[in-house]
Amino acid sequence: MSPSTGLFIQSVEKALSVLEAFRTMPTMNLQEMSQACDISTSSAQRIAHTLASLGYLRKHPQSRRYSTGPAALKLGLPYLANEPLLHQAHSVLHRLHQECGETVNFSIPDGDDMVFVMRLHSHKHIPVYMPIGMRIPALSSSSGRAWLAGLPPAQAERRIDAMQVAQHTPNTTRDKKVLGALVEEARRDGYAYADEEFFKTDLNVAAAVFDQTGEPVAAVNISVPSPRWTLADARRELAPLAIRAARAISRAAPLP
Repeated sequence: MSPSTGLFIQSVEKALSVLEAFRTMPTMNLQEMSQACDISTSSAQRIAHTLASLGYLRKHPQSRRYSTGPAALKLGLPYLANEPLLHQAHSVLHRLHQECGETVNFSIPDGDDMVFVMRLHSHKHIPVYMPIGMRIPALSSSSGRAWLAGLPPAQAERRIDAMQVAQHTPNTTRDKKVLGALVEEARRDGYAYADEEFFKTDLNVAAAVFDQTGEPVAAVNISVPSPRWTLADARRELAPLAIRAARAISRAAPLP
């Protein structure tokens, strides 16, 4: 929906932008809220008061700083509970997790990011804390590269050119030509990989999930620690499992 239409409610947009700002700021005062969301301090005050009254925000009585409240979880729950694709993926991901014994993730594209909507932890090590809803830049993850590889080449190239790439670790690939080549390799091989490009010591391989129209809509990812795995071993042993799981989910994917 375009903001230029008469149906667009700017006050709702501002309230949601305040909630979204807490993704990167654990706590904020009104001035920080105003700066983060490009709204006036008076607007920030009214929005914060309303959201706190409804339980979406909490206000610390001493510091007078705001943080998210438990009610904020209600915003994502309907998607997690009702999205048919997640229901279809659930049993396949559990079988994959039992088969490989490693951390299995399921993510969906949103803008330039991949959003993690399902995660099954390995018992073999303490994984990086990644709550459901966490976002990872598509270009710095095997999941995002697998998704991009599922798009038509020209469309994928345009998306890559428009994306920003931050330096998350010393291994992060930022060269757009190299990234384009990695996506093309994923298109050829049916899976993508990333070597400690967002988290240190994290290797991961992923395969795209397609809906019944052939559109890439998600990715199956297997994540392993570099002390126990080499990238070559992960590609040889785990990539075929990710591909098989992604194909199983794709076959069962509901119509869009």
